Amino acid sequence: MCTVCGCGEGETTIEGEEQDHHHDHAHHHHHGQQHEGIHDYGQGPAHAHAPGLSQARMVQIEEDILGKNDQYAAANRRWFAEHRVLALNLVSSPGSGKTTLLVRSIEDLKHELDLSVIEGDQQTAHDADKIRETGINALQINTGKGCHLDAHMVGHALDSLKPDDGSVLFIENVGNLVCPAAFDLGEAHKVAILSVTEGEDKPIKYPDMFHAADLMLLNKTDLLPYVDFDVDKCIAYARRINPGIKVLQVSATTGEGMETWYQWVRATRQLAMIG
Repeated sequence: MCTVCGCGEGETTIEGEEQDHHHDHAHHHHHGQQHEGIHDYGQGPAHAHAPGLSQARMVQIEEDILGKNDQYAAANRRWFAEHRVLALNLVSSPGSGKTTLLVRSIEDLKHELDLSVIEGDQQTAHDADKIRETGINALQINTGKGCHLDAHMVGHALDSLKPDDGSVLFIENVGNLVCPAAFDLGEAHKVAILSVTEGEDKPIKYPDMFHAADLMLLNKTDLLPYVDFDVDKCIAYARRINPGIKVLQVSATTGEGMETWYQWVRATRQLAMIG
């Protein structure tokens, strides 16, 4: 069990692998670097209590878990830098419209940019199938009972996906605003997607995620006439947590504002190309 968030330690499956991918990969060779196994995952600030473990021991376990994850993330980040790949970690609650936004983005950008996707979900490959219908390369990671992707899973996926040099890799994380905040995947930026069908106080309810994100996409703006959502208050909350966060208002359904998101992706990719 995850020492903090409560997710199970069950099996993680990466599409195309013959055997289930367990959290323990003592002999996995990733990007030329030998890694030791990870057995457990957790996110620090929640401070769960496990029977039989003191709080001090819990904190030590969490620190060990995150420290090991950061080693894998550093290896991923080196690989992205060497290959000039822009990796974006898309995070949100369930139901934010993340997959719809991603599919529309791919359809609009695939003729000018080389794109690929790592799709994280607890079960099923439904979202990866939707993404593959666009004609681009996508790899599914099923986390089982786990509530987030981690850098080790992503490193494994890169070995199979092999994004082209100079490309953009979208990593669609498991729908959850808690644990993915703590797990660096080696990405250049976290992009938090928040729907106007959610509460405008999400940024202050989940401050770790919005503090970690460089960009917030406020999605489903076409529904603003029909919902009780204060856009200005939401943006103010986000900037209270993270004064430097960039906020774009978009509708993946109507396309409103999407060009501003694409401009951000293009400009960010150019920086990745320069190194």
